[in-house]
Amino acid sequence: MSGTSHTSGHIQNFQTDNPYEKKWGYSRATRRGPFIFVSGTTAVDLETGKIPPGLSAYGQAKIIFAEILKAVNALGGRREDITRVRMFVTLDEDFEDVGRALKESLGEIAPAATGIVGARFVSPDMKVEIEADAVVLLDQIEEYR
Repeated sequence: MSGTSHTSGHIQNFQTDNPYEKKWGYSRATRRGPFIFVSGTTAVDLETGKIPPGLSAYGQAKIIFAEILKAVNALGGRREDITRVRMFVTLDEDFEDVGRALKESLGEIAPAATGIVGARFVSPDMKVEIEADAVVLLDQIEEYR
């Protein structure tokens, strides 16, 4: 995921090449002070604007967690700063695999987590969408050093 970061007032935004960001006018992630908010993230291929065909919910979730981490890092956060995730899954039978991807990606951090099953997304190939929040400790923020 390539991306750009820019500051508007006290808010720092991070944007990627995801076609939905430009189309609908939002950022992949936003930071204000120590707080980072990562938008709902899917496994959209940035070249095609589509989910790769046949990609399982587990595969989508692994890609999503990697993209979330890139967004947090781009705004000065670390993996350990992720404090909450919200996972939206279309099918009940896929939730176990999404939970496994969470544990593999962030398990030792053990963030607060919400899981919602029965979501409907903008594309029928999207099986998972995940949001995340992070809090950067003040000693990590340059202006407080």
